[in-house]
Amino acid sequence: MSYIVRYEDIGLRDYKEVWDYQASVFNRLTESKLRGEKMPGTLIFVEHPHVYTLGKSGSENNLLVDRIQLQSRDAKFYRIDRGGDITYHGPGQIVGYPVFDLEEIGIGLKEYIHRLEEAVIQSLGDMGIAAGRLAGATGVWIGLSGNERPRKICAIGVRASRYVTMHGFAFNVNTDLSYFGAINPCGFTDREVTSLQKELAGPQDIGKVREIVKTRMKEIFDLEWSRES
Repeated sequence: MSYIVRYEDIGLRDYKEVWDYQASVFNRLTESKLRGEKMPGTLIFVEHPHVYTLGKSGSENNLLVDRIQLQSRDAKFYRIDRGGDITYHGPGQIVGYPVFDLEEIGIGLKEYIHRLEEAVIQSLGDMGIAAGRLAGATGVWIGLSGNERPRKICAIGVRASRYVTMHGFAFNVNTDLSYFGAINPCGFTDREVTSLQKELAGPQDIGKVREIVKTRMKEIFDLEWSRES
């Protein structure tokens, strides 16, 4: 049976505002689950103004600039409750926050992350770009064959409690990659970051890309959009 999900595309929003909203959705879903009630999941797509976020196991040493330099870049910084290390969010990036009950879907956390990666991998394939996974590193990578250097195009960091998820993925479409120069992305010092715009040598229609990813998420997780979406 398909998992019913509300889909919300909320545009460009402040990170903290969306984090608080996501937490409220997470709490409502968790509380309804404890009461034995069923409630639709939620899939939020958003872009953020410039912001760096550090996961609960990450090191602030991977932020390579101080707070004054952050302000000069019009960027904010938050330590948050997801897994993973440090990453960047900004305009031109599709950030997806699935608040899903994995027990309702019938999968565990490892399979959940695998499916998030697969949705982006297949989306890239729809756009003519071969992508895959890199051993020892979450997320989606390109340049995995031949003599190319692997390049990360999508970061993934999640949190789950009682099998209900928060946070998610960040897919670089028209992202200003210079902002990654202020961090060791995901804690790596020897890996490159890329975007769809860079790989296809020109700006992309982010609305069309968003629809491709939405469709792949629907297929791979067997979702049914709620009539409230």
